[in-house]
Amino acid sequence: MTVIESIPATDLLDPTPCATPPSAYLRPDGEDRYTIGEVAQFTGLSAHTLRWYEQIGLLGQVERSHTGQRRFCNRDLDWLELVGKLRLTGMAVADMVRYAELVRQGESTFDERREILLATRRQVLARIAELHGTLAVLDYKIDYYGGSGR
Repeated sequence: MTVIESIPATDLLDPTPCATPPSAYLRPDGEDRYTIGEVAQFTGLSAHTLRWYEQIGLLGQVERSHTGQRRFCNRDLDWLELVGKLRLTGMAVADMVRYAELVRQGESTFDERREILLATRRQVLARIAELHGTLAVLDYKIDYYGGSGR
């Protein structure tokens, strides 16, 4: 069972898991309070980026300790993993923020979220096709320089 599957859907920002399971977290749910430094280390994002994500609404309001320090939970790490995947697709930050807003609005936004993801999927498929063409050119040149074209 993945971390996402073990969290009740009502506790997630978005109950739909990513295609790849998230990393195993160090602490079980309920004991999962991570500092911004720990999250930066887990995700490879800087503390500045994490604060910016929260400021622009890409990351929901993060809990705070009694001293005001951010305390991230496993759900936040799951969300950041999805954001990382969306970034890899080339999705614009504005579109990711819109998606996050829709997620926070609940199930009534499933259709709009699906449309955002379908549009992104079409863009990714177009990029993959372009890369396949590029790979074919590289393969041709490699074969040529290997002696088959001389």
